[in-house]
Amino acid sequence: MIPYGRQNISQDDIKEVSEALTKPLITQGPTIEEFEKQLSLYFGAKFAVAFNSGTSALYCTYRALGLKEDDEFITSPITFTATASAGVLLGAKPVFCDIEIDSGLMDVGALKRAISLRTKMVVPVHYAGHPCNMEEIYKIAKDRGLYIVEDACHAPGAKYNSYKIGSCAHSDAAVFSFHPVKHFTTGEGGAVLTNSEELYEKLIRLRSHGIKRGQDWEYEVLEPSFNFRITDFQCALGLSQLKRLDEFIKERREIATRYAQILTPKVYLPPEREWAYHVYHLYPIRLKDPTKRREVFRKLRSEGFGVQVHYIPVYHHPFMQKIGYQVCKNAEDFYSRVISLPIFPSLTKEIQESVAKKLEESL
Repeated sequence: MIPYGRQNISQDDIKEVSEALTKPLITQGPTIEEFEKQLSLYFGAKFAVAFNSGTSALYCTYRALGLKEDDEFITSPITFTATASAGVLLGAKPVFCDIEIDSGLMDVGALKRAISLRTKMVVPVHYAGHPCNMEEIYKIAKDRGLYIVEDACHAPGAKYNSYKIGSCAHSDAAVFSFHPVKHFTTGEGGAVLTNSEELYEKLIRLRSHGIKRGQDWEYEVLEPSFNFRITDFQCALGLSQLKRLDEFIKERREIATRYAQILTPKVYLPPEREWAYHVYHLYPIRLKDPTKRREVFRKLRSEGFGVQVHYIPVYHHPFMQKIGYQVCKNAEDFYSRVISLPIFPSLTKEIQESVAKKLEESL
């Protein structure tokens, strides 16, 4: 089965991980700090905190910014559940903002209508690797005193105009995931980028049981938390992979360009706005005839192509039924048509052509 995404591990990656395993500290050691330093340098933010997953990174960021019971936070329904679940676990209510019909990104006009007196935070999702319209989101949110947390799990290396996603030029924090299907991996892992020293210090504590270290053996638990730590050998893999991130992005963009050239006109292709640099974590096409989606999906799967649907709108899941929600018209239409085609470094031209051929046949 050709998956929709997968890791690319080199001999250098294996060597770096092997060497990390021979060092005295394989967790809570210096490789983590070095990884965080390199993340800050690459993305252009002052601080980085590495976590054991993107989900943990989201949860701790929401918590550090004070999201709590009876608060609301606005995000997109076309995202992985973690974007919403991390806030629900703090007792807050996700409010879903409708999306742009072609891109799957948060619609700025709908955002204005979604804000209430209980809104504390806006969480734009850089869906598929395409950045949201951050300048407009920033103006709307900051005029109302709201925090902005970028769910950038799909978008390391993406740019909004000249700003790298992760620089936090238009946000309080940006969250990345390093799952194997993402642009570069630590196996499982994530990180928060921020320019706020206060937020950075809170995140460091929340990552490790809420502990603040003192002199000698003394420490204080300022607030109870969990163990969200990443290991040094995971960060060794991340450091090695980060060196190839630009190469990975270049390959993804070349694959996306080839898809645009060979795919049938019976589908809508993902757009790239003039102010965006798209890094194509996903390649989501939309069928012009949504009634054929299940048939097309099954046909491509049967031929060995691991296509996927990204995503079932979050409010469709049972946990949201208890909370309450409002259906988003564009999100429903987007979901009814979308299929993600395989895209990852090393995907060959021949496989792409086979995908395009089988898609045309199934339509």
